[in-house]
Amino acid sequence: MDRRQFMAGAASIGVSGIWASRLSAAPSQMAWREDRRLFPQGVASGDPDDHSIVLWTRRPVDVGDRHELTVEVALDPDFRRVVAAARTPVLAAADWTCRALVGGLSPATVYWYRFIDDKGAGSRIGRTITAPRADDPRPVRFAFVSCNSVNEGAQNAYARMIWEDQRAAADRKLGFVLHLGDFIYEVVEYPEEVPHRYSRTVYDLGHIPDARKVGNFYVPTNLAGYRHVYRAHIDDPDIQDARAYLPFVCMGDNHEFSWQGWQSFIKYGATVEPAQPLRVAANQAWWEYIPSRVRKASGAALEQFSPPAVEKAAIDTFDDDGFGTEINNRIAVGSMTAYRALRYGKHVDLILTDLHSYKAADPTDRPEAAALESGDYPVIPQEWLEIVDGGRDYAGGKPPAVIAIGDKSITNYRKDEPAHTVLGREQKAWLKARLTQSTATWKIWGATNGTLDMRTDPQNLPAGLVKDRWPGRDYGTFGGGDMSGAFAERAEIYDLVRDEKIPGFVTVSGDRHSFWAGYAAPALPPAGFAPVGLSFITGSISAPGLGEAAEFFKESALRPLYVRKVEGVPPEHTINLTIKRGVRSALEYAASGDIEAARALTNPDVAPHLEFVDMAGHGYAVVSAGPDTIETEFVCIVRPIARATTPDGGPLRYRVSHRAQMWQPGARPRLEQRIVEGDAKLSI
Repeated sequence: MDRRQFMAGAASIGVSGIWASRLSAAPSQMAWREDRRLFPQGVASGDPDDHSIVLWTRRPVDVGDRHELTVEVALDPDFRRVVAAARTPVLAAADWTCRALVGGLSPATVYWYRFIDDKGAGSRIGRTITAPRADDPRPVRFAFVSCNSVNEGAQNAYARMIWEDQRAAADRKLGFVLHLGDFIYEVVEYPEEVPHRYSRTVYDLGHIPDARKVGNFYVPTNLAGYRHVYRAHIDDPDIQDARAYLPFVCMGDNHEFSWQGWQSFIKYGATVEPAQPLRVAANQAWWEYIPSRVRKASGAALEQFSPPAVEKAAIDTFDDDGFGTEINNRIAVGSMTAYRALRYGKHVDLILTDLHSYKAADPTDRPEAAALESGDYPVIPQEWLEIVDGGRDYAGGKPPAVIAIGDKSITNYRKDEPAHTVLGREQKAWLKARLTQSTATWKIWGATNGTLDMRTDPQNLPAGLVKDRWPGRDYGTFGGGDMSGAFAERAEIYDLVRDEKIPGFVTVSGDRHSFWAGYAAPALPPAGFAPVGLSFITGSISAPGLGEAAEFFKESALRPLYVRKVEGVPPEHTINLTIKRGVRSALEYAASGDIEAARALTNPDVAPHLEFVDMAGHGYAVVSAGPDTIETEFVCIVRPIARATTPDGGPLRYRVSHRAQMWQPGARPRLEQRIVEGDAKLSI
């Protein structure tokens, strides 16, 4: 794209385009003095392509509704080689957030930028990087992260990421950070009411204006509430440093709207409520605080969101994909369309999907399902979850009239309903088209929440350990709620990869607060196992996970499946063995502490799709994608209870590499695992 095309395109959408000069650079003419107090949330950049990027800051002003800032972009941190400078608006209507679209940049190039007000007060200096051209053959390297719980932890992983990147060789430096959701947690605890949770201190994020109390949490009820939560998260110094150091590519998950929400529904306890104005508010706050190229219904202009007017109204009718047809629901969800793709050199097509805006209601969360509860067991019989997920398409269009689990049976309430969808019709069609048309070496699907099955083999529990006999046919899953529970839809995508012979298919996810590495497979034993790609899940930046929660479980016959607690020894997370190797392996290790004896009892059919799982992992993952190989490295930090006192973000628990050579379509991919440092014996 040349300057004329860029400027015309910018003018057509109401943006003051900023065009950089690639031919000349000159010293800054601005009288700049850094004053971070006036730019309290720092700076950020997002969604780079090979010639442009979105820059961001926030400069609150006490008077007026509109002001202007000057943005400068340079090839050096001292701004002696400025390539672009322009005025850009900052509006009260956008909570004084400011975005600038800068074009004319060189590909795969580091730039520095800053914002300056009319009195010469300036933001901190930011650093960003443009994407390589689509024909650039160099390997691509990026980090992927999720789940910043500033309320309950420290964001030390970002400090570690920056510290390592600053010391990395030129060909090992990161190009961007992919944030796969839960950038904020809209559920906020107040420390005067809940000073601690698990072993953690609850940190003060201030009181949410007009908040609603749900249990021990407070949640936003309007735009002001979401804006407060975003500011409180970005006020964290490690988040601010990371956003100033690297461009972020972001996709929201559930907490950007509501913990158990979907479409325009919120759910607290057993009560489901329509919340169309809240959905719009959540979308607007995300757009204001996350620099990106997402589409919004009010147009592509970067100055402000311009929310549509919607009313809270009952959502009672649904289309064949489970999407509420009520007009306010459609308008609210459609106020922002976040799914999108970014090409990053010859080797990476990054395909991001939104897994909460279009999903149908969870089919397991219906009153009829309560009759099939599995008593004391922590898992659900996999076969009944597959039946209700598949609906009328189950078993090749021959679903059973009755669902029978053990000695319990109910009418199949899903027999005449469509298969469950998380993606929705239009997004799924887009995803399929993007996968089949991509020419990149690696097609990397950012699925935000986990695609890898989380199951175990309760049929192998010792007799008498649980009062009632396991009612399932064989395996039990830990429930739906993420992409791994959408059996039919996930298989539909994976079958497309197989049938169209799509090479280099990889999924990356977050949300589970745990590290996982394995294979993308449409089915597991006894239904067969034929992987079509690779799958990775990153541990949380700071949010607590199941492994940590298990440390506080009451003593019971099943607690050894989750955690081994021995006097004088830190808790060990046997849940990793339960998921990867089966219940006998976990019980053996809980009793003896002998990892070799535990591995000897592995059930090879419980998790052939897994090479690694750590349900208590925090940190980030780094992908290196080249012409022939892809590597994902898990960088696991110690539990981030308090902010690290050293620049490196504190010590590591482990660093583990998972590497694969490109495989031929139809062949099985193979991960090679290497423990670079630390101890991960219960995870491998």
